[in-house]
Amino acid sequence: MLKIAYHPIYKHPLPEGHRFPMEKYELLPRQLLHEGTCSEDNFFEPEFPEEKYILNVHDADYFERLGNLNLSKKEIRKSGFPLSEALVKREMIIADGTMKGVHYSIENGISFNIAGGTHHAYSNRAEAFCLLNDQAIAARYLQQKKLAEKILIVDLDVHQGNGTAEIFQDDPSVFTFSMHGKGNYPFKKEKSDLDIEVPDGSGDDHYLKLLKETLPGLIEKQKPDFIFYLCGVDILETDKLGRLSCTVNGCKERDRFVLQTCHDLNIPVQCSMGGGYSKEIRVIIEAHANTYRLAKEIYF
Repeated sequence: MLKIAYHPIYKHPLPEGHRFPMEKYELLPRQLLHEGTCSEDNFFEPEFPEEKYILNVHDADYFERLGNLNLSKKEIRKSGFPLSEALVKREMIIADGTMKGVHYSIENGISFNIAGGTHHAYSNRAEAFCLLNDQAIAARYLQQKKLAEKILIVDLDVHQGNGTAEIFQDDPSVFTFSMHGKGNYPFKKEKSDLDIEVPDGSGDDHYLKLLKETLPGLIEKQKPDFIFYLCGVDILETDKLGRLSCTVNGCKERDRFVLQTCHDLNIPVQCSMGGGYSKEIRVIIEAHANTYRLAKEIYF
């Protein structure tokens, strides 16, 4: 059965007019249930994780100051969210959802987190709606539990996974692959193990050609035991924060290719949803829902 991490805390209250579409975390599960892609049994509720797993990735001083709500105004501004106890709890529960998901991935081939993909969180700071790096935490968790040795992170959000790149910059056991908009945030990029910069305005054909020419050979060379897939839908032409010109169908084809590749090679994959900032929330939900529909079609 497809297992999906979801907790009501994912939809966190924000000031009116905030540009982050927090309501998607409530609407996406509803849509999946409404259309019959999922039933209640598909969802599991993550909990408050043990801090030791977070400290495998994040600097102890940063994590302590975050927990004590003791970040500077500049640090809070860079995070993109008003800092609160509830927000920190939310970030920790998201990380637990990804950690617990890896067990379901090993069992079933794939798992999802309705939230997550917090790839801008560095080891020692928050950035761009990301306070704790869920897939980085889960990668180290996997290794600590001796469930995987070599891990590949496939980050196809429109923005570079700069925090993930920094966290694993000196760790050859985790290969970071980020394919992102060349002209987009972050404007000072980090160095992933493999970065592919997609020119502004690129549409489906160019984007998919780059991906299909890269991913199979990368997997063959790196031979990962486990893959984390960050499937942001901010590559869409309608996205307010993206600069690419991909269609919803192109985004779906991207997901089909990645998931089919993982399935055919029998490599467990965990999917965190990442970004999506189209003006119409229905477009975001449709693009995200496609990923779940494909997982059900390919795996179950």
